[in-house]
Amino acid sequence: MSRSGDKKPVGFAIQLTAGGTAGAMEALCCQPLDTIKVRMQLSRSGLAPGTKPRGFLATGAMIVQRETPLALYKGLGAVLSGIVPKMAIRFASFETYKGWLADKETGKTSVGNIFIAGLGAGTTEAVFVVTPMEVVKIRLQAQQHSLADPLETPQYRNAGHAVYKIIREEGFSALYRGVSLTALRQATNQGANFTAYQELKKFAHQMQPELVDLPSYQHMVIGLISGAMGPFSNAPIDTIKTRLQKATAVPGTSAFQRIAAIAGDMWRQEGFRSFYKGITPRVLRVAPGQAIVFAVYERMRKIIETLQGSSEDKVYSE
Repeated sequence: MSRSGDKKPVGFAIQLTAGGTAGAMEALCCQPLDTIKVRMQLSRSGLAPGTKPRGFLATGAMIVQRETPLALYKGLGAVLSGIVPKMAIRFASFETYKGWLADKETGKTSVGNIFIAGLGAGTTEAVFVVTPMEVVKIRLQAQQHSLADPLETPQYRNAGHAVYKIIREEGFSALYRGVSLTALRQATNQGANFTAYQELKKFAHQMQPELVDLPSYQHMVIGLISGAMGPFSNAPIDTIKTRLQKATAVPGTSAFQRIAAIAGDMWRQEGFRSFYKGITPRVLRVAPGQAIVFAVYERMRKIIETLQGSSEDKVYSE
């Protein structure tokens, strides 16, 4: 009997359904952590002498106290609207690149080529989905209005209104502000993520040769470990990207000049630690998020493949 790790690449429809479901579950569970991360990255607390930057728990408590618990889910609409194509593109492009880079004789892909396939998948999802989605999400999360006060009108009412207003006031290109940094972050994220996941999954199969499919809890543990790889490797990129996407463009300056100016300002005014602001909620958000994504994706893929197999068997028997 063939093992799950040796199966042929699944079809796009399965990746769309399984990946979209997995992404939606991740967003619903982890959005509050992402909102706290963004607020920490944008915060300039701790600049006054004798004060410390506001921490993870303090930032979350401040949001809840000032803006109600629902404020932790600001930007969720933008995330959910992009999560299905994002996950579909991530898994479909990874499987495609992995297939292209596989050995023609054995059909197996080396660890190095798996990493390259992950880089490609991360870059692809960043360009097609993640960048405009994150620009909108960050604009919504950065608004510190109270949801408990109906008379306090926010700049952006929802994701759709944010897209309309950004395009009208700043042009369509504003939705792609920070695309180079986003692509770099997503590429390194998925390169590390997929490589670690594939290798850990292979190791788990070697330790349990009697198992055809790994149980869901093992997929979650493997996803948790692999998901933590990216944030530690590219935290400075993510922090600069967040500040770049929050700010409006200065006429006559290139993207590189804006990135250099933000990085220089952070270094001079806030020091080295500012590049790692929000690392705690980011790891707490990304690692469990990947645990959820991989566990749900593997389960959904198995269910759909089983249903498709049953349908095909029924057709053949008739």
